[in-house]
Formats: sequence, structure tokens, C-alpha cells
Amino acid sequence: MNHKKKVHSRVNPIDIEKVSSIDELIDQFDQSGVFGPGRIAKAVNIYSSMIEEGATVFLGVAGALVPGGMRKVLTDMIRNDMVHVIVSTGANVTHDIIEAFGGQHIKQVSYHSDAELREKSIDRIYDAFVEDDSFMKLEDHIQPIYKEIWEKHKDSTNTLAISTSDLLKFIGEKIEDPNSFVRAAYEKNIPIFVPALSDSVLGLQLWLFSQMNRTLIDAMGDLGKIQSLAGDADKTGAFFLGGGVPKNYIFQSKLMSPKSFDYAIQITMDRVETGGLSGASLEESISWGKTSSKSKMVTVVADITIVLPLIYAGVLARIKQVD
Repeated sequence: MNHKKKVHSRVNPIDIEKVSSIDELIDQFDQSGVFGPGRIAKAVNIYSSMIEEGATVFLGVAGALVPGGMRKVLTDMIRNDMVHVIVSTGANVTHDIIEAFGGQHIKQVSYHSDAELREKSIDRIYDAFVEDDSFMKLEDHIQPIYKEIWEKHKDSTNTLAISTSDLLKFIGEKIEDPNSFVRAAYEKNIPIFVPALSDSVLGLQLWLFSQMNRTLIDAMGDLGKIQSLAGDADKTGAFFLGGGVPKNYIFQSKLMSPKSFDYAIQITMDRVETGGLSGASLEESISWGKTSSKSKMVTVVADITIVLPLIYAGVLARIKQVD
């Protein structure tokens, strides 16, 4: 009996001596093709395909990415037309706006205990820190903006009913900081949805404002808008930075549609065994119709703050080559 020997691709060792640019590093990752480097290269390939094929890219932003130094990366992704729809936690937009209004995230704070930090009015986010003074700056700037929005858009009953995407658009218009991703999204007419706005200091500030000025969040307005964006697009891609509410909110936009996401990338360090969405495999979403067996997908199990700059830089290099 004649048995044909199956030809397998070889795992090539990464040769750093051949690397003089980010594009060449990603190519070395691709030549290796396995473990973390192989998945990073696949993410670059899929993300590049999304852009080259004109897909509408939905970006999910979860975790402490702005305190973790990712603010400018997110802003540059927007400015380079690599994102078309954003779904964020309330925390990330809050921390972006804090910096836009003169607050800051700091490092290398010396302390013996978190109780000591509490006494010093310093809040800790792993090994990044933010002083209470930065939240005071947020309050000083955001309350007048809320008031202006309320005055302009309240109805005849002196009630403001507003979607989070419209609220973030109006806030983005008032921000002058060019490094703000909220400002960049406004300039590019990219909606930012914040389904769990109340789970953030920005939401708390809106609640404070609403005690004297009746204000309601129009959650159904947001839901209808993202459903239309997902349903009307010819091709769609999802890029999840972490999981949580942003991941589900993006994925559920296909539940009412006969179409699935054509591409999906996720960076996560969560596990599948809990059954939670943050660690769920992208393949699992096929059973829900959110993706299909034909979708191009990859999961990168890694720290977002390490991997996102690599993926962004790799895709940007390819875009510039095409231009």
C-alpha cells in the first residue's frame, strides 16, 4: 500500500539578528508560528486583513489600560483609522478624561501599606497610582460640561435623556488634549459606548449632577445604535482588549442579525474553566452565531499592555507600506 507522507511546516527559530524593525520582528514571529509569538503574528495578520478588506472594526476596551500606559496607543489607533466603533468600561474613559483635564497617573510611589496610601490620598492600581487631587480636577471640569449639555439638550420637562455614546461625543468636543482617545473619537466621528457608565467615577459624577438636574441614561438608544452599526456593515471585525461588559456588548450586537463577525481577536489572561465570558474562547461564540466557522480568529493569552503595542506597531507598519 502506498502511503503519502504528510508535509508539515517547520517551526523556525526566531533570529533576532535579522530584526531591525517591528515589521521584521513580527515576520520572525510568523516564521516561528507557535506559542505567544505565533499568536501575536496571527493577530497582526488578521487585524491587517480587517483594515485592508474594509471591515468595520469594533474595539472592546476593558481593564486598567489608561493607567497602564495604553492611552496614546488607543488614540493613535483611532487617528490611523484602525477603529470604527468603541465599547469601553467606564473606568477607561474616566481615566482618559482625568488626564485630559490635567490629572495624572504616577509611578514609583514609596509606601509601606495601602492604609498609608489612604492617609496620603493616593489610590493604587497595581503599581500605578492616582492622587485624589486628579479626581477633584475631573469634578471641577466635568460638572460645568454636564451643565452645558443639560441646558442644551433637556426637554420640556427639564429632563435630559441621553445615550452614553452621545454623552461621550459631547464631552469629547470639549476636550482639548490631543492625546485623549475620547477627543480623537469625537474628531473621527467614532461612537464610544459605555454600557456600564454607572460603574465608574464619571458615572458617579453624573449621578451627583442628576441630584439637582434630572438626567437619565438612554440605554436603549445605545443598544439600537450599535445593533444598526453591526447589522448594516458588509464586513465586521472585533478586537477585544480584555473581556467583561465591552466584549459581551460587542458580541451581542450580532445576536439579532443573520450575519456574524468575520474577524475576531482577543487578548486575555482569563481562564475558560469558570464559564465567564472574559476567558471564553472565540470558538465558543460560533455556537451563538456571533462568529462562524469561516471567521478568522485568534486568542492571545498575554498581558495587554505588552502585546497591544506590538500588534498595533506591526499593523501600522503594514498600512504604511500599502500607502
